Amino acid sequence: MNSIINTDQIFKLLSEIPDPEIPVINIIELGILRDVKMEDGLCTVVITPTYSGCPAMKVIEDDIRIRLKEIGIENVKVELVYSPAWTTDWISDVAKEKLRAYGIAPPERTSIDKGVLMGKERHLKCPQCGSENVSMISQFGSTACKALYRCNDCKEPFDYFKCI
Repeated sequence: MNSIINTDQIFKLLSEIPDPEIPVINIIELGILRDVKMEDGLCTVVITPTYSGCPAMKVIEDDIRIRLKEIGIENVKVELVYSPAWTTDWISDVAKEKLRAYGIAPPERTSIDKGVLMGKERHLKCPQCGSENVSMISQFGSTACKALYRCNDCKEPFDYFKCI
C-alpha cells in the first residue's frame, strides 16, 4: 500500500462510485459512506445501507474494493453498519438536485415527517414540469426505496425517493 494515501484521498476516490440504481449520484452524496479508517495496513470502509436488504450494497462493496485495488490498496474490509439507521436526511442537497434533474422527485421533507403513515398525502413537485398536481400510482416504484407517481398536468410518471 502506498503510504502517502490518506483517508481524505480515499474519500475523494470513493466519491467517484455511483449508486448502481441511480448513477447520477455517488455513495457520498447519498450518505451511505460513513467512514474510512486506515490502521496497520488495513483500509476499513464503513457504509450504511439505505434499507435492510438493499440489493445495491453488494455492487457498492465490490466497487469499493475495485477502486481501492486500482490505487494499490489490497487489504480492504467493507463494514456494513445499521446503527444509526440510514435516513434520507443524509442525502446531500447537491444529490437532491441531481435526482430532480434525473427525473426522480427527491425527498422533500425530513424523515421526521411521518404524516404519510397517518394517511396524509405528500406534497411533491413533478421533476419534469414542477407541478404539484401529482398522484401516487404505487407505493413501490422502480426500486423498493421509491414510490411511483404521475403528474396530472404533464402526464409523465416519475419516481419519488421515499423519506426514511
